[in-house]
Amino acid sequence: MAAPQSVHAVDLSALSDEDLVERCRARDEAAVRTLTKRYNQRLFRIARGILRQDAEAEDVVQEAYVRAFTSLDRFRGESAFGTWLTRIAMNEALGRLRKRKPTVEWPEGGDEPLRAHILQFPTSAAADPETTMASRQIRAVLEQAIDNLPDAFRSVFVARIVEGLSVEETAELFGIRPETVKTRVHRARTRLRADLEAQFGTTVTGAFRFDGARCDRMTDGVVRRLGL
Repeated sequence: MAAPQSVHAVDLSALSDEDLVERCRARDEAAVRTLTKRYNQRLFRIARGILRQDAEAEDVVQEAYVRAFTSLDRFRGESAFGTWLTRIAMNEALGRLRKRKPTVEWPEGGDEPLRAHILQFPTSAAADPETTMASRQIRAVLEQAIDNLPDAFRSVFVARIVEGLSVEETAELFGIRPETVKTRVHRARTRLRADLEAQFGTTVTGAFRFDGARCDRMTDGVVRRLGL
């Protein structure tokens, strides 16, 4: 006869952000790991879109987590935890960008767009050469199309369409009206349609992947830095 499951066992992945935050305040390592895995991809996509460098974007995400988890007393619940966390990552990424370009502003400023390169998608070891080549071609088209978007359109498009935030979440994140989000997404779609939608349809939702071993490595790094 199988032993009964412990009454104390909790499925952390089913808990809300707020419940996990309370556990994080008590330095619960499992809760920290759950939250980082929940938001790794979002933060990486946002940071990568600003900085255009994989390694530096990963540094930004880790730094954002450490800042957030060591400053949870500042989180008042006035906005969603995910929004608060994403703003920390955005500010960290923009701070690094300003060190390169002191005059850069967000999201409208500057003449040169902040280009968002798509990541090198990992391919299966068993992938055949034709599949690998097709993935590279898709990636190249996505990179070029998103590169060509003005930065204001691109940043909102990445948050709303690539990452899948709601209109309201995107508006809160960027401090703009929901109507402005819709307008920018519409204009971004119009610009991208010829390059993307006619050829690849919904493939754009696979851009800026951050999962698997990379996600686990980020989570482990955050836990180590927090000394858990």
